[in-house]
Amino acid sequence: MRKVISFMVTTLDGFVEGPNGEFDWPNVDEEFYEFSIKQLGEIDTLLFGRMGYEGMASYWPTPEAQLDDPLVAELMNGTAKVVFSSTLRKADWNNTTLVATDAVAEVARRKSQSGKTIALFGSPNLTVSLLKAGLVDELRVMVMPILLGGGRSLYDALDQRVAVQHLDTRTFASGNVMITYQPITDGAPA
Repeated sequence: MRKVISFMVTTLDGFVEGPNGEFDWPNVDEEFYEFSIKQLGEIDTLLFGRMGYEGMASYWPTPEAQLDDPLVAELMNGTAKVVFSSTLRKADWNNTTLVATDAVAEVARRKSQSGKTIALFGSPNLTVSLLKAGLVDELRVMVMPILLGGGRSLYDALDQRVAVQHLDTRTFASGNVMITYQPITDGAPA
């Protein structure tokens, strides 16, 4: 069975975007890129909700992304992607499948197949849906050293308590801190 991870970046005060949807605050340096390349090497499928997909698809296929970080752009563009949306009519980003049906059933099906890790990048609402269904094996949260004072919170769609077990903490020289948790369902790790 494949592992499903959620990777999200957040501010120290728990926001994934600013009050006006801005995402201009991530603290990205060479160490972050090295981490990204290693993490992408463990993944063969990326999952997105509509908003996460639109944000990623508007950047990674561009000449700017290929100039700024060609290896991460190559990995992001080459990896299979699934976008879950009932409103999108097409998904043009390379290697993307658009799924308008039940995300939980589709991810459970994909999780039972052989392959590498499946990852959610961003997409907090999709993450919450899959977390509530017991399909997320790890929550990787990278806390950036900035306070926004407002915006969209990390798990604002979550309406129930979810116990987690700490697995790892990694501090980056930039001040970023990656914290990895494992959800606990029915008294046992997912």
